[in-house]
Amino acid sequence: MISQSLLSKYNVPVPRYTSYPTVPFWKEEIDVQQWERTIAKKLQEANAGDGSSLYIHLPFCESLCTYCGCNKKITTQHSVEHEYIEALKKEWKMYLRLLNGEPLLLRELHLGGGTPTFFSPENLNAFLSELLSDCTIHEDREFSFEGHPNNTTIEHLQTLYNLGFRRVSYGVQDHDATVQTIINRIQPYENVVAAVENARKIGYESVNFDLIYGLPMQNLESMKKTIEQSLVLKPDRVAFYSYAHVPWTSKAQRLFDESHLPDASLKIGLYQLGKELFQKAGYEDIGMDHFALPHDQLQIARKEGRLHRNFMGYTTQQTSTLIGLGVSSISDSGNAYAQNHKTLHDYYESIENGEWAVTKGYFLTEEDVAFKKYILDISCKGTTKFNLNDLELIRVYSINELEKLKNDGMINYDINGVQVTTLGSSFIRNICKCFDLHLSRKGSEKFSRAV
Repeated sequence: MISQSLLSKYNVPVPRYTSYPTVPFWKEEIDVQQWERTIAKKLQEANAGDGSSLYIHLPFCESLCTYCGCNKKITTQHSVEHEYIEALKKEWKMYLRLLNGEPLLLRELHLGGGTPTFFSPENLNAFLSELLSDCTIHEDREFSFEGHPNNTTIEHLQTLYNLGFRRVSYGVQDHDATVQTIINRIQPYENVVAAVENARKIGYESVNFDLIYGLPMQNLESMKKTIEQSLVLKPDRVAFYSYAHVPWTSKAQRLFDESHLPDASLKIGLYQLGKELFQKAGYEDIGMDHFALPHDQLQIARKEGRLHRNFMGYTTQQTSTLIGLGVSSISDSGNAYAQNHKTLHDYYESIENGEWAVTKGYFLTEEDVAFKKYILDISCKGTTKFNLNDLELIRVYSINELEKLKNDGMINYDINGVQVTTLGSSFIRNICKCFDLHLSRKGSEKFSRAV
């Protein structure tokens, strides 16, 4: 059991490190021609190597979940599906042209949102079948999607399974009726049971749950019940996320009274309770709020040193190139990031004009590439080795924080590198922060707290 005082000490605003540098330090405008040259080169290299990842953002939801910080568009009009899919197809063709007629070597595909299962099975099948016909599928591929238990039908599951999807992540969040009401996500437990059973009957190899601690009206008793109900269904992995209260960027979070949020002490208690229950049930701590059963590919990749982290979170695929399609999607060439317009209007306008929809981004320096590796190593392997050329920067920006973490039993380190301890595995974000030179130099409070 981690002490309350230690959790309180490190419960500070800190990034989730799905990128480095993190988004607040990107440029508000990007050199589009430079981006095109960069991503073209990297896609061609990936085609000759381990392949690329593809993320498709499907932003529509039928109702507003007030806790949600994702880019979404609320509508009950399913006629929007066609226009959006047509824009995705045009954007996809723009990336394909960079390969001079060659198919893309696709290793990883993920559908996120919004609510991907807002789209009908028929529309998903038509769009994805066409997209996949432009690809060579890597033998070690992983296709996954995010599903809402209320509207992920057997038809959705079977259609996506037939296309090669083998993992589904259900946004469960919380089973408690009071919590569901205040966050406007009414989701009967029976619907979750049906969604899980249907996926397993069809043959999905990994059924995952997203749960959130720190939501309004949560308490230890309700959290315990939510986790116990979830464990009955034995999800293969669980993302046990800390609720990020950022009303300055997610206006919907202003719709509930902040007095209903658990205070810092209770939120820490919720995390402790969840970690204890998951580990008692046989789940192993991956780090950064993720738990997985020993047979799950995420846990196997971690043990074999193959774990990777990108904008889709933890993944078993170590691709260095990620294409993001759709509104607000982020692409990653390994040495540059580019984010699409965040509004449908701007996204549609760019695509209709035959222009790249990217607007915000960042080109990494040699220093960024070096420290990105340290952060990825810590978050995925729990250890990293220093390059002698970086020791002066580490001495100036990292040593003081590393010394504090060492004194608190979270790491061991010397001139060669860092090793995370068992205790430190619960503080991965804090350890990564030691190597965030942008944050050290400029500072920022634009992040959620660690717990």
